[in-house]
Amino acid sequence: MASTELAQSQSSQQPMAKQAARGKAVSFLSDGLLFSGGILLALLTVWAFWSFTSPNPSPDFAVPRKQHQKAAAQGCAGVAQGFNLRHDPPDPTFYDDPELSYTMGHPMTNWDERRREWLKHHPSFAAGAGERILLVTGSQPTPCKNPIGDHLLLRLFKNKVDYCRIHGYDIFYNTVLLHPKMFTYWAKIPAVRAAMVAHPEAEWIWWVDSDAAITDMDFKLPLDRYRNHNLVVHGWNRLIYEEKSWVSINAGVFLIRNCQWSMDFMEVWASMGPQTANYENWGQILRSTLSNKLFPESDDQSGLVYLLLKEREKWGNKIYIEEQFYFEGYWLEIVGTLANITDKYIGIEKGVRRLRRRHAEKVCEGYAELREPWLKDAGYGRWSSRRPFITHFTGCQPCSGNHNQNYSGETCWNGMQRALNFADNQVLRNYGFVHPDLLDSSTVEPLPFDFPA
Repeated sequence: MASTELAQSQSSQQPMAKQAARGKAVSFLSDGLLFSGGILLALLTVWAFWSFTSPNPSPDFAVPRKQHQKAAAQGCAGVAQGFNLRHDPPDPTFYDDPELSYTMGHPMTNWDERRREWLKHHPSFAAGAGERILLVTGSQPTPCKNPIGDHLLLRLFKNKVDYCRIHGYDIFYNTVLLHPKMFTYWAKIPAVRAAMVAHPEAEWIWWVDSDAAITDMDFKLPLDRYRNHNLVVHGWNRLIYEEKSWVSINAGVFLIRNCQWSMDFMEVWASMGPQTANYENWGQILRSTLSNKLFPESDDQSGLVYLLLKEREKWGNKIYIEEQFYFEGYWLEIVGTLANITDKYIGIEKGVRRLRRRHAEKVCEGYAELREPWLKDAGYGRWSSRRPFITHFTGCQPCSGNHNQNYSGETCWNGMQRALNFADNQVLRNYGFVHPDLLDSSTVEPLPFDFPA
């Protein structure tokens, strides 16, 4: 509007001598338009004749291949991380099988071949498929009884979303029972099974309990270590095979390969669950087999230890018991060490200017690799000065509030707040802020340039 008014103002101030010249220009323009119109009419006549004789008269408005590739590289709609999210050819895949089921109790067959066939029809997902991870977690479908439970679950979910965003992983948060009779501890198995079918592009499904917080945002799972295994769980071989302890592993966090072996294993594992007629009998068997199992119900963790003990030859060589780092760590061992660990990392950055450089969140992994030489002697696990990978609040029950009576609810909630803010500081660092007090989730301060020089 302003430019139009300016043009009109300038036009009214032109000398009279220029108006005559403008009249000649208009006359010349009119003649030119008539000539151009004649050419346009001739072209339309030719196009009409071509349309009549052409077997495909519709003009081709498809994006040229090079232009499409350029758009893909720029992350335009329909394309994410190099994946073509709109390409689903009509060729039949396992999804067209009316007998296919996402639920437990319906064994899957030929899953490896079915996945390979799907990837063949969706080539944009094939590259890097061997290292692709889908994180699966979830909580109950109803509101929490604990007044702060829903807030804690939200923050715990945000924590996992932050980690997945930084490392380019997908995440699925489930809030329903995908098998109505597989409740409590057993609810995770149907969710993982359904995720395998829904995500054939993912090589690994990573289950993380809702009460677990990722407290090292830089650390990545060492997938190369697990290349010959199909299930990874935190535990101790001595406690499994010598003491036969039901707490020799923790089934609240596990990594399982999306393959036929896993489909078969989960059916066997789930056969001890509450959806079966032998549920009570399995409770008695597990309690009599495992040295320190206190409660009578059959649970997923005890079931997993039982399979390692009784069917080791069949399953054990494909199950990796991770003892070398906090694949998941008991929170009471960890939360009291977070302040000292923070000081350790700040001390490293004070001496390495490059680590203090501001950078985009998308390139965090490079800075994590840069820091490693200064952490080589930090160790892993208990008493380490390295950030714990996952802090698991086993026994705290943030949603119900029915925490273990060996400690108070306040101890649990303060511990969660410390761990979540410790992790959040690693994220907020890339946004220019920090929580100065790990027990104060509401307050942040801007970070000065070249912090912490």
